[in-house]
Amino acid sequence: MSNLSQTASGAISTPLVSAKAATIWLLAITAFLGLAVIYFVGMDEGMTSVFGNTAVVHEFFHDGRHFLGFPCH
Repeated sequence: MSNLSQTASGAISTPLVSAKAATIWLLAITAFLGLAVIYFVGMDEGMTSVFGNTAVVHEFFHDGRHFLGFPCH
């Protein structure tokens, strides 16, 4: 039984990714998602439409834009 516990603890003790690298990736992904949210809420379909000739995204976020202070008229 001691062989099994030594093997399991040896495999767990070495991380695949360092804590610093994981933190950098987490911050990068969070920043990207934050910028995507700001784009869709604040800037999408103002002068040009991303999804063709529709205002679906604009209408979906319309009241939220006013609440957050983004101009849309």
